[in-house]
Amino acid sequence: MTEAVSDQHRSTTDDRGQSAGSGRDGLRYLLVLSRPRFWLYLAGPVAVGVTYGIGDVSGLFTPVTVALAAYFLVPANVFLYGVNDVFDADIDELNPKKESREARWRGSRAVVAAVVAAGALGLATLAVTPRVAWPYLLGFLALAVGYSAPPARFKTTPFLDSLSNGLYALPGAAAYATVAGAHPPLAALVGAWLWTMGMHTFSAIPDIEPDRAAGIDTTATLLGAARTYAYCFAAWTAAAAAFWLVDPRLGALLGVYPIFVAWVARSSVSVDRAYWWFPALNTVVGTLLSMGGLWRVYPLWEALP
Repeated sequence: MTEAVSDQHRSTTDDRGQSAGSGRDGLRYLLVLSRPRFWLYLAGPVAVGVTYGIGDVSGLFTPVTVALAAYFLVPANVFLYGVNDVFDADIDELNPKKESREARWRGSRAVVAAVVAAGALGLATLAVTPRVAWPYLLGFLALAVGYSAPPARFKTTPFLDSLSNGLYALPGAAAYATVAGAHPPLAALVGAWLWTMGMHTFSAIPDIEPDRAAGIDTTATLLGAARTYAYCFAAWTAAAAAFWLVDPRLGALLGVYPIFVAWVARSSVSVDRAYWWFPALNTVVGTLLSMGGLWRVYPLWEALP
């Protein structure tokens, strides 16, 4: 009888999860699925790309720049993490992060429709952006799917999982190309890509044990925690060097990341805890990058009374 009651409880819970795909519960679930703490990981690069691509402040807020920022703030996150959660449903059953900070996949039709609609909205951005921005927009959508979905499923192949996370740099490149009418500097694109590689691999360290338990191979599970720290240090150092070629001040700012990972690796701070500090760190760095771009077209002394 105990087993029957337990089975009935699980069935009731599953039914609740399915019904949560509509109404207020469905919207709340989509909000959690989209990882609000990480919204600026896609929208932030748009702000940086715009501030460095414009020729004067009149190009800062236009219908196109606002549309790109709005898409990459929420819908793009619904698409990216929705695809991820669809194909990671079984794996996430073993992931402790899904207990509180993130949501386990519920599989309702309404949620699937929302994820598909978010992807279609991404394709719609091609209608309002110049052709020079299309490779970056299409690249984002392709990698957002390929990272999690078969047959590519880059996230299960060591080093390709890291490399494919350059998708986070592509919104910024698209925004720059949209307002500048030209591709971003190659060194900046390389530096941003290397930065995302370090971010992704660092974020995979807390998942080493759950991923190993689920039989998932990643850069972090292959290298182990100690060598993964070294990998992140190398990626972020190379990113800082690439940005130094664009502007030494940018390289110096990005230098905070290798310093940070070296400190975490040598300190008693849990990587699970440090992982959740990164949204704040990235927001500060991104704000400073954006302010630097603004000061380029509107010097600070002109803003002072």
